[in-house]
Amino acid sequence: MSPKFGKKPKQEKPEASEAQEAEAQQPEAPQPEAQAPREAAASPAFGLPDPDPGSDSPAGPGSDSGSLPTPEVLPPVSTQTARATEPPLVREPETVPVISTPAEAIRALADGRHQQPHDLLGHHLEPAGLMIRAYRPFASSVAVVFQDGERVELQHEADGVWGGLRRDATQTQDYRLRVTYADGIEHEQDDPYRFAPTLGPIDLHLIGEGRHEQLWTVLGAHVRDYPGPMGNVVGTSFAVWAPRAQAVHVSGDFNGWDTRSHAMRLLGESGVWELFVPGVGDGTLYKFLVRGADGKVREKADPMARATELPPGRASSVVDSRHTWEDDAWMQRRAQTNPHTGPMSVYELHLGSWRQHHSYRDLAEHLVNYVQDLGFTHVELMPVMEHPYPPSWGYHVTSYYAPSARFGRPDDFRYLVDRLHQAGIGVILDWVPGHFATDPWALARFDGLPLYEHPDPRKGWHPEWGSYIFDFGRSQVRNFLVANAIYWLEEFHIDGLRVDGVASMLYLDYARKDGEWIPNIHGGHENLEAVGLLQEANATAYKRVPGIVTIAEESTSWPGVTKPTDTGGLGFGLKWNMGWMNDSLRYLKEDPIHRQYHHNLLTFSLVYAFSENYLLPISHDEVVHGKGSLLRKIPGSRYDQLATVRTFLAYLWSHPGKQLIFMGTEFAQEAEWADGRGLDWWLLDHAAHYRVHNLVKELNRVYRENPALWALDSDAAGFEWLNADDASWNTYSYLRFGTPDRKGPVVAVAVNFGGLARDPLRMGVPRAGRWQVLLDTSGFDEFGTPSQAGVVLDAQEQPADGQPYSVEVRVAALSAVYLVPVEEDAVEQGTKELEP
Repeated sequence: MSPKFGKKPKQEKPEASEAQEAEAQQPEAPQPEAQAPREAAASPAFGLPDPDPGSDSPAGPGSDSGSLPTPEVLPPVSTQTARATEPPLVREPETVPVISTPAEAIRALADGRHQQPHDLLGHHLEPAGLMIRAYRPFASSVAVVFQDGERVELQHEADGVWGGLRRDATQTQDYRLRVTYADGIEHEQDDPYRFAPTLGPIDLHLIGEGRHEQLWTVLGAHVRDYPGPMGNVVGTSFAVWAPRAQAVHVSGDFNGWDTRSHAMRLLGESGVWELFVPGVGDGTLYKFLVRGADGKVREKADPMARATELPPGRASSVVDSRHTWEDDAWMQRRAQTNPHTGPMSVYELHLGSWRQHHSYRDLAEHLVNYVQDLGFTHVELMPVMEHPYPPSWGYHVTSYYAPSARFGRPDDFRYLVDRLHQAGIGVILDWVPGHFATDPWALARFDGLPLYEHPDPRKGWHPEWGSYIFDFGRSQVRNFLVANAIYWLEEFHIDGLRVDGVASMLYLDYARKDGEWIPNIHGGHENLEAVGLLQEANATAYKRVPGIVTIAEESTSWPGVTKPTDTGGLGFGLKWNMGWMNDSLRYLKEDPIHRQYHHNLLTFSLVYAFSENYLLPISHDEVVHGKGSLLRKIPGSRYDQLATVRTFLAYLWSHPGKQLIFMGTEFAQEAEWADGRGLDWWLLDHAAHYRVHNLVKELNRVYRENPALWALDSDAAGFEWLNADDASWNTYSYLRFGTPDRKGPVVAVAVNFGGLARDPLRMGVPRAGRWQVLLDTSGFDEFGTPSQAGVVLDAQEQPADGQPYSVEVRVAALSAVYLVPVEEDAVEQGTKELEP
């Protein structure tokens, strides 16, 4: 969740408290009467959202998980119907004047108001021959040289437009301009206005329908190479969606940031403006100048920019990827793997403060080696999308398609992902489709009116976070977001998206008082348009990119978050278990002598653990803004704090659900996280913290090698309590199974959060034979306390904890142990059910 000030209000069940921090100098919430009508666009017609985005797409993950009845989720509704209750909006856009003569066209071009500059400029066959016009307002002379060598001098017509006729020409030819300025030197230039559109009718149709799943391939800036009689032409095509703009120009360092020289054309009624500019290549900085519906010209970054200028610069950047991927083995394996039933141990990090001043390529060495050594299966990166304000941690985005330039170019980020994959580490990105930054040079009021944001502030303004909310019902905006999800998965080989702030998207009354929100057509507070977006994004992602995972940060009791879209679910693969996180951290804050009165905080999660596919997060939100680090949340001496951290980590790794910890937790960071400084790496020089680091490494090894700890995370058959009621000793014991018939792998776990050792603790086990201590956290203190790991225990035919056999094992104070059957004994004995 993004860092914003304050806390979220209570929803249908207690939510996770989240650090929240608004962008600097955010504007006040806009007022409804200041908006413009949705349907008053001069062009184009907007499509309606699919009434059931999941109906014709493959089901999302989780179709065979859990046994609860499928919850009913109201289907999305059409934009027209959903907005029937919205207030009328009053301001009309200005009328674009009709151009009927060449003189009017030249005047409109010079004034920066021409919507079809290619109708005036470039080459045009006329009855008298081939007419050439070029806009060169500072030239002293302009000529045209054709592919056959003929030269035609152009005459200045008016306002910087030069024209000339090649008489009797019956077909067009390749040509170049020869332009002389005050320097007296003749410069050869290509003409942007001699090229055909770079978007075809199918692309424009899909954009109009909001169904272009590879939107980034046609909008934005793309380097192109065209062969021709006078040689290959390399340049960049620019295309931007601004449906109510009166005119759009592109300017950049390629034209000295001239605001008039490169007018773009409007392609039919698509709302797309386009221009191919020869000679522009990788690294070129550019901006769009958008004359809005109100007649004002605004300097805008490209919404589809795939690279940006280094902040605080605001320009977009042309990028032409040259990266050669070397992760084929990973990608092939990923496509054949179900991540929801595989091991997933996630290391969450903030790139700017993991180690300060590291580039993507620096991280490709140091981060990769570090995470590989620790044995995590995945990293989760807090948003890498470009954002102007570093303390927003990336959750107030301005360029959704561009990796942050603070750490390098897009190919440098590809290199980091590639290296992680080669090391066997998956990559999850935080993705923020719920709201966006208010910076006036980015998405906000892009064509002079609300475009990406909903026009009514009761649905388009987030009062808690000081940001705009996307208009989820507008088909092109939904397309922008769905394509963005696919872009990161396909273009950067990302393995998963963790969707930020899902609860804020689902509820129309989120962080709003009575009277500040609009009910849906059923009178409820569910945001049906946002539901449709999430369903479409999940269904499309799972359809196009096999083997990926989508994860919801959803903190309420919304039903069916990880159920497939064709049964009414949202279609996510996993959901953050915020309830577990809140209860667990509340429990840790209690002194051991008082924990017996809060025993249910750790047992309650198993009441609902299999209702969704869960991931257990100890994330950045829990170690910032005065909450303290995990270590500092725990009472007692430093020895007790460290022992409790080790015990908690073993509990986390053995609880049903995937697991995630934030950077620094792996060595018991003392200070809470601050984005402006690096981690306290010096703590690794101290044995007490280094041994926690060693424990995390051992936990990941044990976890990967024992399918009982992950194969049935979302299936009740994978878990059984041994003793959930040992409150007086603050002890919990349970079994994890790797197969539904319970004849396969099994791990027995005992966790002692009390201040006294259990010596011995009799634990029930389901099988006879020998059981080996697989892990003992008491052996990871700084004093070299002997570990029981490797000790073999003989199961006795003495029933306990509802099991036919039992073992006696020592569980030290503030420690946890794992036991597994010795392999050859397990094969011979199998699992025995206790006779009733």
